[in-house]
Amino acid sequence: MPMGVILLILLEIIIYFGFAERMIIKMGLSKTSLIIFFALMIIGSFIDIPITRDPLITINLGGAIVPIVLAFYLLSKMDEKGELFRAIIATLIAGGAIFALTQIYRFEEGHTLIDTNYLFPIISGVVAYLIGRSRKAAFVAGTLGFLVYDLIHVVRITMGGVPGEADIGGAGAFDSIVIGGILAILLAEILGESRENLFKANQESKEKFNKHKLAHSSVEFAELGHKEKEDRGEENE
Repeated sequence: MPMGVILLILLEIIIYFGFAERMIIKMGLSKTSLIIFFALMIIGSFIDIPITRDPLITINLGGAIVPIVLAFYLLSKMDEKGELFRAIIATLIAGGAIFALTQIYRFEEGHTLIDTNYLFPIISGVVAYLIGRSRKAAFVAGTLGFLVYDLIHVVRITMGGVPGEADIGGAGAFDSIVIGGILAILLAEILGESRENLFKANQESKEKFNKHKLAHSSVEFAELGHKEKEDRGEENE
């Protein structure tokens, strides 16, 4: 069974028993909708839809179409334009970074330190979090980053004269898409939560300092006013 399918099944169990409730709410999703999306990805991972015969290009239902629908749904839920912009930029950079790496270094099975099925989603997930920052943007970019690389590969085959075939979102790409999305959201949840807590702590410290400073200033002002009254009283005498 593919690693991506195993991870999605584990996620469905975790979500079903409510262990990720807070994270799901912050992403603007419901437990039921996310379980349905993941179930469709699992079922769809076994379905390849042909696009062209020569060269042979197919698109995987669970690894491409369903993630794209989920991504667009999350994009529609983004309230801030900055978050939407970061999600799009992070997606393009993640896909571009993977493509650039394949051009710089020739990966050969058994001769690389990390299998590309893990290396590429790590790159996609990290880039997605660093640029996307929010949970929604990171998940979208982490999930779609590898699809951008797949699309670059398709363009090279159809328009660049590079021989080969492509299965968009299928085969090993499905695992990379799932791992990239999970890694991105985990980084956003763990590191992002720590950053949010640190920011809140700094804000609370500043508010306490300002309140203390205001209270101290009020006391000084009251003492000054009292002293002025005393001075005026002495002058009247």
